[in-house]
Amino acid sequence: MRMRTALLAALVVALGTVTATPAVAAPGFGSSGEASTVRVATYNASLNRGSAGALLTDLRSGTNAQAKVIAQIVQINHPDILLLNEFDYYPGLEAAKAFTTNYLQRSQNGHTPVDYPFMYTAPVNTGVPTGRDLNGDGRTDGPDDAYGFGAFPGQYGMLVLSKFPIDTAKVRTFRNFLWKDQPGNLIPRDYYGANADILRLSSKSHWDLPIDVHGRRIHLLASHPTPPSFDGPEDRNGRRNHDEVRFSADYIAGGARAQYIRDDAGRRGGLESGASFVMVGDQNSDPADGGPPGPGVGAIGQVLSLPRVHDPLPTSAGAVVASVGETGHRTPPQLRTADFSDPAPGNLRVDYVLPSRDLPVAGAAVFWPAPGQPGAELMPPTVSSDHRLVWVDLRI
Repeated sequence: MRMRTALLAALVVALGTVTATPAVAAPGFGSSGEASTVRVATYNASLNRGSAGALLTDLRSGTNAQAKVIAQIVQINHPDILLLNEFDYYPGLEAAKAFTTNYLQRSQNGHTPVDYPFMYTAPVNTGVPTGRDLNGDGRTDGPDDAYGFGAFPGQYGMLVLSKFPIDTAKVRTFRNFLWKDQPGNLIPRDYYGANADILRLSSKSHWDLPIDVHGRRIHLLASHPTPPSFDGPEDRNGRRNHDEVRFSADYIAGGARAQYIRDDAGRRGGLESGASFVMVGDQNSDPADGGPPGPGVGAIGQVLSLPRVHDPLPTSAGAVVASVGETGHRTPPQLRTADFSDPAPGNLRVDYVLPSRDLPVAGAAVFWPAPGQPGAELMPPTVSSDHRLVWVDLRI
């Protein structure tokens, strides 16, 4: 025990400078003609509940312990644009307004409140019944029988919070896009049989949100592919994860590669050539590790290898300490963003903020303080989430 304690202490000291930029409030707006630092973040906050209505009840109370910790983490990092994964969907932004009003706009343990005047959410596929028996258990009403795994419609949804205007009239969503319409898809047809052709590709959704940042249009590309696990030898989730990530890669690549893509309004094609963007979200894909062998492992490489994409490689000291004793992983521990169960799958890099190469990066980090550092008490999954907030500062 003494040797382990000493090792952890040494790692904290040695890796205390791993974080590229301190996790504090981003600089304010620049004056006219000046570049300003804008912080873009993603966070799988695990603000999902097991039954419809439960999250709204928690958020309206203003006293929910988990929501207070999540809000404190957001206040510490103070992103200007934030994607929250696993935030149950409610029409009319009911849950979003309750969270921002009762938690983010109130100081948590002395931290500066944060206000997001612009918010976006939309329906997702999780929990939406297909009316089919997809998993062969003789029922059509289970979470595995939905378009995306979920106990009720909207579970594990997505929410975008922004200090900058979102052009909602130009938002593109791809919730209804059919998996079969992706050329070269990996649908396990032997498993799904006649149901294969009704499956939607996105387990939640894929969004393209144009945001006006100091007069410059930046496309926030948000998604949350299914985990490549919780299945069988057919690898249905591993295959779906691969194709969901591939959808984002094709959309960013644009041109002929994206001609098959059609949004929910019927418009075809991907991102325009030269458009500035930031891809964000829990992609449930490590570049080299996690899950059984299959297409889901390393699927994110389809995006990372694109010439238009810049990977800032955000790091933390806490991930290194938390990974002590793990063996067989190839992704460097300082890059990991999630604290999953040991020994499998272990800590992985699955959460990403990936800007286009025309957006200069001023800093990047994973908010994962090592033991003894401020904020470390907020890290246990039982307190907040098994994922960590990831941010990148951009010069706009």
